Amino acid sequence: MEGVSYQRFPKIKIREMKDDYMKFELRETDASMANALRRVMIAEVPTIAIDLVEIEANSSVLNDEFIAHRLGLIPLVSDDAMGMRFSRDCDACDGDGQCEYCSVEFHLNVRCDSDQTLDVTSNDLRSTEPRVIPVDVAARSLASESGGFDSPDQRGIIIVKLRRGQELRLRAIARKGIGKDHAKWSPAATVTFMYEPEIHINEELMETLTLDEKTTWIESSPTKVFDIDPNTYQVRVVDPEAYTYDEEVIKKAEAMGKPGLVEIYAKEDSFIFTVESTGAIKSYQMVINAIEILKQKLDAVRLQDTEEADIGELTQHLGRGL
Repeated sequence: MEGVSYQRFPKIKIREMKDDYMKFELRETDASMANALRRVMIAEVPTIAIDLVEIEANSSVLNDEFIAHRLGLIPLVSDDAMGMRFSRDCDACDGDGQCEYCSVEFHLNVRCDSDQTLDVTSNDLRSTEPRVIPVDVAARSLASESGGFDSPDQRGIIIVKLRRGQELRLRAIARKGIGKDHAKWSPAATVTFMYEPEIHINEELMETLTLDEKTTWIESSPTKVFDIDPNTYQVRVVDPEAYTYDEEVIKKAEAMGKPGLVEIYAKEDSFIFTVESTGAIKSYQMVINAIEILKQKLDAVRLQDTEEADIGELTQHLGRGL
């Protein structure tokens, strides 16, 4: 209808936030926007990952392609990724990797000269850019600066193992990319959302059940959504978000001859997000970057619609002139 506005103003409420984990509520929007945000976080938030590997010497048991693949999957600190250029769009270099705008160069040179097996790990990668290093190396560096305990088990991400006389020498180029091109560039370990459930217990019908029947009904739920108040012996909702929309309690109520004992609805404009990062960027930065990218995509659509409308008006004017 003309003159009707469908504009909405989504709101976010943060419940829990750590460097690698975040849980928040997204309200006053619909599933299309929630899913768009989820997909952008997984596939379109850029990070930095090793994309080109030049092997100079490799006498290990793994072939060159295997090692190049393992190097690409090592998460790198990507706080500066949004400000970097994509190598395909960079006009300051010829793609050889020696470019401050689109590339970061790594070197690895390890040789085993003892009888003990030598682990080649992410610790052995040497970066030309101090801000772009393997995530686990950055975490250990931060822990040591703050006086944290550095466990001997935290030896880095293993790339390959060498025996006496074997060596690995290579040059690697890390570039900006997105998960849509290759999973190694995805900053997300997992991004999920669920509809916030709304649970209503029919108290009058519930009072017709005995204590044993109430207990049996509660235990029919595979997750702990309900329990019994020890003082009033009334059934109460303790964790609505534990409900997995399995409808087991609804089926149990019907089997007990008590249909309508509980009503459970999914709020269509309220979503609970769980975001876990690989460590390439912090979880909250992933959300912020995803919102910024989503805004850019919507602006592009709006601009395209405006241009098409202008072309349509111009065509009409030209038609009248003819």
